[in-house]
Amino acid sequence: MQKRSIVPIVYILFLMLPIYWLVAMSFKTTNEILAGFSLFPQTFTWDNYITIFTDPTWYWGYINSIIYVSINTVLSVTVALPAAYAFSRYRFLGDKHLFFWLLTNRMAPAAVFALPFFQLYSAVGFFDTHIAVALAHCLFNIPLAVWILEGFMSSVPKELDETAFVDGYSFPRFFTTIFIPSIKAGVGVAAFFCFMFSWVELLLAKTLTAVEAKPIAATMTRTASSAGYELGLLAAAGTLTIIPGAIVIYFVRNYIAKGFAMGRV
Repeated sequence: MQKRSIVPIVYILFLMLPIYWLVAMSFKTTNEILAGFSLFPQTFTWDNYITIFTDPTWYWGYINSIIYVSINTVLSVTVALPAAYAFSRYRFLGDKHLFFWLLTNRMAPAAVFALPFFQLYSAVGFFDTHIAVALAHCLFNIPLAVWILEGFMSSVPKELDETAFVDGYSFPRFFTTIFIPSIKAGVGVAAFFCFMFSWVELLLAKTLTAVEAKPIAATMTRTASSAGYELGLLAAAGTLTIIPGAIVIYFVRNYIAKGFAMGRV
């Protein structure tokens, strides 16, 4: 083994250690976790996973999270595509200031908007619904998606647009059949970041839901019982929350590699 390959291997092992520890804890009982240090489960158990897949409070948390995260990702990318195209192809009064203002929304902490969203959605009957969380996350994800996509669109020559129009393409046909496929790496990167932010965000998701749309992140904060915190159950839930993100990374892995090279991220 070459010496230069040792450092990446050690680095990868260092990154994987917390994940391994989480998975190992998920197959332990809480008493074993609290009893002391062990690399492997001394008493292997599936009880933590059985609880999650049989208790509606737990598995509906995952379903609710997937629903509003999917809605948010589709909405964010769909809205960001024409907006990014406008910033990429046209110059208008205050365009740079507006573009920067979009980014300031992404910079603001979610706590600033929690109470206004709560009062607004309660007034219009959106509280404790999937669409409430999805729309709230759009405030942060759409600016991020616009910023990413604008960088990719600016790298596409404007001659492509002009040639398509000369060939008789209407704008909707050109945009959907020619332009979007040419920036599919950027779309993949934008969708990835929107998905991941919405999946891990807790404050807004917990504030805007109660029962019907409560996400898994909120459910995981309520693992206390009369015997203390159910650490094994919490570890199993944490292990399962990694899976959706891993699946998304798998499907957009090629776009992400190309995207980091071409876009602004």
